[in-house]
Amino acid sequence: MNILLITLFFQLTHWSAAFVKSPVANNKQLVISSPLRIATNNVVEDELAVRKKELLNLLGRNNDSLEEGGVVDPVLCDPVTKEPLRIVSKISGPILFGESKGKLVEMQSSSNKYSGSSETFFNLLNPIDESESAAENQSLLQQASRQLSPFIPPPLRSVLSFAGIDESYIPMRDLFTSPTVSYAYERGWRQGFAQAGFPGAEREFVMATEYFAPALQDEDNVVVDMSCATGLFTRRFAAKDAYARVLGCDYSESMLTECRRRLKEQNLPESLKKTHLDLVQLDVGQIPMKDSSIDVLHAGAAMHCWPDLDGAISEIHRVLKPGGRYFATTFLSTYFSTLNRNNDESTPVTQMAFQNFESTDRLKELLVRNGFDSDKTFLEVLGNACVVIRCEK
Repeated sequence: MNILLITLFFQLTHWSAAFVKSPVANNKQLVISSPLRIATNNVVEDELAVRKKELLNLLGRNNDSLEEGGVVDPVLCDPVTKEPLRIVSKISGPILFGESKGKLVEMQSSSNKYSGSSETFFNLLNPIDESESAAENQSLLQQASRQLSPFIPPPLRSVLSFAGIDESYIPMRDLFTSPTVSYAYERGWRQGFAQAGFPGAEREFVMATEYFAPALQDEDNVVVDMSCATGLFTRRFAAKDAYARVLGCDYSESMLTECRRRLKEQNLPESLKKTHLDLVQLDVGQIPMKDSSIDVLHAGAAMHCWPDLDGAISEIHRVLKPGGRYFATTFLSTYFSTLNRNNDESTPVTQMAFQNFESTDRLKELLVRNGFDSDKTFLEVLGNACVVIRCEK
């Protein structure tokens, strides 16, 4: 719905520039090559102003969000420069075999352009490289080797370099870019976390929403589900239909694709009356959100998969509003003892299967040194290896 409204907004802007002077009169009367059929320039401008205002109101924007060249997103920004992002174009995707590919979106800062689709996700991980040709698909051998990399002892990984595994592959992060893992995530993978003491999705959702409640008093509140994977919690936050905006965010394209598929199965976001839902591909170490722009952030079973922990936590602290809250669950390293036995102190974090959190003390130290107040940071252990984190900015 929002995409359609923005499309109409840009069409109206286009129409306003399409007027030509009548060759048969000098009385400022205009002939308009558009469906509006308005007789005078002043009337047209007034009509366009009203339409723009209506569109902005329906989009949840105000007039301050309207700048030359597009509508400014109130939350999202360039991940590198942190400049505002303007929605500058909308294109109807091609219809292939009877199915529309959705509305293509282009978002611009003064430095970069990003793209995405309202029916899939916004890609704020990789800017558009207009000079770059389409990348070649990896071979099946390369894909299989990359998926197996986390389980291969570091000294042996070098022998797989012929298959395309190099330093750019970070097992704890890139394992989840595999379509195989995305498919399996809610088909047994996530359920297995109960062995570590995880309370289950329903209970964790209740715990998170209860903690978030005091920070969600504003009408224009924003909830972020970071490392959302297949949308296990994104769906729950959205279906509650109690928040102004929900952003499901992940590094993995295949996870976001599965997330969108599951959302559609629940008729989301079409059935929502209040909540605006977007999916965003991003790097948690460079969150594409403005300073102090979100109210709460959830990260379920995620922190052990973040290569740059200091960068991620400092970014989370930056984007939270004063009084904003962070709720997360993760594993103590005892749960990964089998995988970790292949690593030692000399193993770079980029070659480890997962982050090693030996204790809650180490986790609290991480949170405090990246901005959270020690007196507002609380950790508890459920079962033998599940850590629940609650922080307030």
